[in-house]
Amino acid sequence: MGRVIAVTNQKGGVGKTTTTINLGAALAEKGHYTLLLDMDPQGALSIGLGLPAYDLEFTLYSILTDTRIPIAAVTHHVRPHLDIVPSNIDLAGAELQLVAMMGREFILRDALATVRDRYDYVLLDCPPSLGLLTVNALTAADEIIVPLQCEFLAMRGLDTLIDVVARVQRRLNPKLRLVGIVPTMYNARRVHSREVLEKVRTTYPNKVLPVAIKESTRFAEAPAAHRTILEIDRTGDAAESYRALAEVIINARPEE
Repeated sequence: MGRVIAVTNQKGGVGKTTTTINLGAALAEKGHYTLLLDMDPQGALSIGLGLPAYDLEFTLYSILTDTRIPIAAVTHHVRPHLDIVPSNIDLAGAELQLVAMMGREFILRDALATVRDRYDYVLLDCPPSLGLLTVNALTAADEIIVPLQCEFLAMRGLDTLIDVVARVQRRLNPKLRLVGIVPTMYNARRVHSREVLEKVRTTYPNKVLPVAIKESTRFAEAPAAHRTILEIDRTGDAAESYRALAEVIINARPEE
């Protein structure tokens, strides 16, 4: 049964979608069957991989609001070993509809249960909020990774996220565990970047993963070309960073 990993941080612009796309691509490159779920109404994950998100009739919204629709029916094959469940702006209305639904926190978990045995990894690209979409992701997930931009304002919300994760563990998903924090947009030449990274390591000992994703203009170019960083700059530092992160995730086996 595949490992379900939520890529989450309530702050926007910290590299969640970039990490989901490129970690997924790196896992797929290694031969692991991987499914990506676009849980952000902006649809950046879907668009970045070349899907016409705003022209699709069936998306993640369809699954969350009509439990009769199987997740396989809205899954697109985008690369060897790599599939995606897309989203678009329709998903923005899902949280309002979920509020009135029985067992609303478990809808995504139940949908994924029908396809988990088909994949080695399922990556959930969470929206920049701590609403019902994110709670659904955390309830469905086995594990969490937190992309964290190496800037002070990005670091401030980390305590709130950790608290939400703890509440989900207590009330909805006791098996949920934090794999680690992934430093993103890191620039070793900047004193501020180094100070923030050291502060996070001190505050959350043993939780910062041993791979820092460095700043690169390639990360902006890749989605514009509907390609992953592994395709646009195959041997560059950015691609190698995500290959290294994939190895860390593969070796971070769930606790028995």
